[in-house]
Amino acid sequence: MSDFSEHQAPSRSTPETHLRNRDKLSRIPIKVETTTPLLRKPDWIRSQLPTGSKVTAVKSILRKHQLHSVCEEAACPNLGECFNRSTATFMILGDLCTRRCPFCDVAHGRPQPPDTKEPEKLAAAVNALQLRHVVITSVNRDDLRDAGAQHFADCIKQIRKQDTKTRIEILVPDFRKRVEVAMQCFENNLPDIFNHNLETVPRLYLQCRPGADYQQSLELLKIFKTRYPDVLSKSGLMLGLGETIEEVETVISDLKQHHCDMLTLGQYLQPSHHHLAVKHYLSPEEFDQLADFAKRIGFKYVASGPMVRSSYFAEHQLQK
Repeated sequence: MSDFSEHQAPSRSTPETHLRNRDKLSRIPIKVETTTPLLRKPDWIRSQLPTGSKVTAVKSILRKHQLHSVCEEAACPNLGECFNRSTATFMILGDLCTRRCPFCDVAHGRPQPPDTKEPEKLAAAVNALQLRHVVITSVNRDDLRDAGAQHFADCIKQIRKQDTKTRIEILVPDFRKRVEVAMQCFENNLPDIFNHNLETVPRLYLQCRPGADYQQSLELLKIFKTRYPDVLSKSGLMLGLGETIEEVETVISDLKQHHCDMLTLGQYLQPSHHHLAVKHYLSPEEFDQLADFAKRIGFKYVASGPMVRSSYFAEHQLQK
């Protein structure tokens, strides 16, 4: 068996081009204040170690096809569990994001032109992993005319060409100021689920999502759903950044009013000492209360819990 270190995400070994931590966050509008000591994680925050033959097999397939996963790039705490189920969330359009969000561990830098062969490589990896439900996300590509929308559509097309029964979920950026151009790209290549995460409450946007706009993200979900009503729409929040329960409920209500069908709520976990600090660990009971609220106002499906992430058990979310 190959050594596990051979299958790490390549970007972790090139800090001179893939900026993270202090180097990445040096130019954001609100500086991150490091907290010492950090809040101690409660007993209900537990993750599986990313080891084992299945984990190595998934990483090998990603390296073979020159693909990236947000699981690795963003240091997702569920990587071990998901890779051991032979699932991964693919991250297209490279491994360098044009933004510097201080909650995220994806590297910042100057991206390369999109790999025109990536849709075919992705379809081959989906086939190798025998996935019946695939989740595709991307870095922000504010440098592209359509913010990367056509590349998403090309990936959908290649996967459909290989297997029409594979369900496809896309987790897209906000397509800043290029929403109408982006919408046209999906005309002939629709996903089964269109997902765009609001991430946090509007009061914290400048601090947490520099470059993004709360109302614009809401409108993106509404515009897509209005244009393609048969496609399920989905969004998610990470909690524990200083928001109140009342603010979260307001965001959930806003999502419902903008025709969102599915919702995920999870606990924010600080990737490093340089990232935004966790202000509060919500209890499982608080997550249950928020889920009950979302269901009462009409969400078709809600996944709410400390370790929930947008694509965590995504196939089961769709089945329900």
